[in-house]
Amino acid sequence: MPARNVYTWNAIVSGCVKVGNLEEAHNLFLKMPERNTVSWNTMISALVRSGFDEKALSLYCKMNREGFESSHFTFASVLSACGNLLCVEHGKCCHGLVIKVGLDGNKFVENAVAGMYSKCGCMREAVRAFDEMSNPNEVSFTSMIGGLAQNDHVDEALKMFCKMHWIGIRIDAVAFSSILGVCARGEAGDLGVHNQYHGLPCNLYGQQVHGLATKLGYEADIHVGNSLIDMYAKHGNLVAAEMVFATSPEVNVVSWNVLIAGYGQEGQSDKALELLQRMQLHGFEPDEVTYVSMLGACVKSGDIETAREMFDKIVSPIVSAWNAILSGYSQKGRHEEAIEFFRKMQFQTVQPDRTTMANILSSCAGMGLLKSGKEVHAASVKEALHLDIFVASGLVDMYSKCGNLETARCIFDRMPERDIVCWNSMIAGLAIHSLSIEAVTLFKQMRENGMEPTQFSYASILSSCSTLASLDQGRQIHGQIVKDGYTSGVYVGSALIDMYSKCGNVDEARQFFEGMNEKNTVSWNEMIHGYAQNGCGDMAVEIFEDMIRQGEKPDTITFIAVLTACSHSGLVDVGTRIFDSMEQEYMMQPSAEHYTCILDLLGRAGHFRQAEVLLDKMPCRDDPIVWEVLLSACKTHNNISLGRRAADQLFRLDPHNPTPYLLLSNMYTSLGRWDDVSAIRTLMCNNGVVKNPGYSLIGYNGASSYG
Repeated sequence: MPARNVYTWNAIVSGCVKVGNLEEAHNLFLKMPERNTVSWNTMISALVRSGFDEKALSLYCKMNREGFESSHFTFASVLSACGNLLCVEHGKCCHGLVIKVGLDGNKFVENAVAGMYSKCGCMREAVRAFDEMSNPNEVSFTSMIGGLAQNDHVDEALKMFCKMHWIGIRIDAVAFSSILGVCARGEAGDLGVHNQYHGLPCNLYGQQVHGLATKLGYEADIHVGNSLIDMYAKHGNLVAAEMVFATSPEVNVVSWNVLIAGYGQEGQSDKALELLQRMQLHGFEPDEVTYVSMLGACVKSGDIETAREMFDKIVSPIVSAWNAILSGYSQKGRHEEAIEFFRKMQFQTVQPDRTTMANILSSCAGMGLLKSGKEVHAASVKEALHLDIFVASGLVDMYSKCGNLETARCIFDRMPERDIVCWNSMIAGLAIHSLSIEAVTLFKQMRENGMEPTQFSYASILSSCSTLASLDQGRQIHGQIVKDGYTSGVYVGSALIDMYSKCGNVDEARQFFEGMNEKNTVSWNEMIHGYAQNGCGDMAVEIFEDMIRQGEKPDTITFIAVLTACSHSGLVDVGTRIFDSMEQEYMMQPSAEHYTCILDLLGRAGHFRQAEVLLDKMPCRDDPIVWEVLLSACKTHNNISLGRRAADQLFRLDPHNPTPYLLLSNMYTSLGRWDDVSAIRTLMCNNGVVKNPGYSLIGYNGASSYG
């Protein structure tokens, strides 16, 4: 039998590779008595195709050390490995060698260079490599479209597809799938190409691509069909998505998944569940993506219980599944369960991502759970996510809402870059905790840094102007709002009404209110509350009645505002009627705040008999605020018997609050009952009660300070 030569060895190694026996191929490669460039190329390309990119690069380095010359085939495989590993520096070195040996004009290598840069996210270099190609082919165009799509360069990808079609390059199924994926993402801008697709929105552009795919016979391709279903579903055109699905000659699990996800995106969990059942009836086994899609559908529609069922069906949930269920619990206000799920996720050693951290920080903020928030902060540091702008914004928001503004500001100041969400979180935190001067200063700093305010920025800063009662500053902010075009938004509009009202300019607040194109319950509430704050009870009631006439349903806050207005203006009959209407007409159970308002109204007017009747039937007898309001009214009218009853309740419910001791002591003082005054002071000392010092906010020459 003749001895094997290098060509025979190459053929045997290649045969092992073709049948998928990579281990045997590698063993034979190592045993070869001699090798040539083909031997190395066969093994390197086999490793790359099988996902062993690091081993492929290691073998390439060994090839170089042993003095073998690389061919275009070698460079193509190595560049592919660099792209897969996101090793752009190695890729650039390889690109340099390609130019050095004069293979930069080889079509095979040119496509590999552009592909490597695309995979590494270096789209400027990828486009430059493409533009330097002498005669790009369909592989070149398809690779570039895919790379641009993956890196969210929507307009450039659409432009590339237009150019491909315009110059007559054959468009295959891969190109159609890639461009339809781009069309699913959003609106296209000015494409800068003179053709039939120029400047179309992505949904219409996608329809044009659909027509072209049908014309060229690719609609029946399962990958193109799935991309069409996905594109229509993501633009909310579920009728078209269903039609493509129904007319496809072949469907697979992916087809069902994208359609289920489409209905989930629209919050139609019932329809998504129906599709899941149909899928199983047709013999398709749901996979993890199916259940994650169903999970998202249930979360979107608010059906958290079914979402939990879907989550439990996933054997090994990936991070996106955990994120979906965490988001669901957080959105429903079930923050404790969200935190519990996060701890389960940690126990199962699933690595969280930026979305996980943002969801769980939102829950910690919603519950004011500073301790849990600190645990999440520690986890984000461990996972090296704390500097991510998305996570850092969540940390600022969490610490702000939990009252730890010092830490919030420390994180904010240390951020290498900040987006508008982060600025808004910090400004809102300062505003919520009445650090209005600091909030205004930070808002100015934000503008100086070139960051454009949003409606949330303006709402927070207007709240600070309200607290400072700074009408001039509020008017300046109003001018900026008009300039930026936010006056039509109900969110900013409501904040403007509140600002003008709290600054005592209720007429200007009313003028703005009447000019609003759109009003919601919050807008009406702010206007009613504005009149209440300024002692205009009749006007507040008028606005309330106008609100009812215009079909806007009042909420619990509406009733608090209008009852407060009635109380401040002594409108006993009107206030009593409105209070009674809560249960009789609107089926609302009055809360402690509503009882506080009506008792304040009756107490101010001296209607203590009615107040006592109400006290005996109200469900919130253990709320200190109710009794404190009543005690204050008793002091005004010197009703010592009911006042003593209210004070005794407060001594029981809130023994360290100095207010009831002082009010009762003042009542006894006005009646000359000095022994009782002495007894109250002794009780204060025995209970360790200390009167809180007062403070004032002083404004001078545009500056404000506390003293």
